[in-house]
Amino acid sequence: MLEFNFHPFPIIETERLLLRRMTNDDVNEVFELRSNPETMKYIPRPLAKNNEDALAHIATINTNIDNNTGINWAITLKDSTKLLGIIGYYRLQPENYRAEIGYILSPDFHGKGIVPEAVNVLIKYGFENLKLHSIEAVIDPENYASEKVLQKCGFVKEAHLKEADFWEGKFLDKVIYSLLNN
Repeated sequence: MLEFNFHPFPIIETERLLLRRMTNDDVNEVFELRSNPETMKYIPRPLAKNNEDALAHIATINTNIDNNTGINWAITLKDSTKLLGIIGYYRLQPENYRAEIGYILSPDFHGKGIVPEAVNVLIKYGFENLKLHSIEAVIDPENYASEKVLQKCGFVKEAHLKEADFWEGKFLDKVIYSLLNN
């Protein structure tokens, strides 16, 4: 079984991006992301109502890192500390050498290739550093932008689960994409 250790926290750079640990200083940006019905449209989680909700989200992320049970990064441009989005491995399955990747990005930065750039570097990190065998992504079937990102990064559609999640009085479909370390 895999053992994960996120200490010291891995700061990751790409051509344009710096992926760093989130702190309470990111509260306003996290609130903006998590309270926006547009960015949260395909994420079945309650909208953040205030900064306390955003701080609770940051605290959960950092507790998971401290416990080596999950890892998320703040997405920033190299020349700025401002959080533009969040990306990470939300669910780790050490017994299956598998993890689930997820991401959210400020609408101001959509269509600039930021998410694929971040996903690609995390694929490399997942396979080389975490020793994963497979990475999955679970998306809403109507989230075409996310689907395009995953396809661009080499993910393959594995399943379409009908009405598999119950959220706010409705049953929702979900699509699972995956990538194998071959």
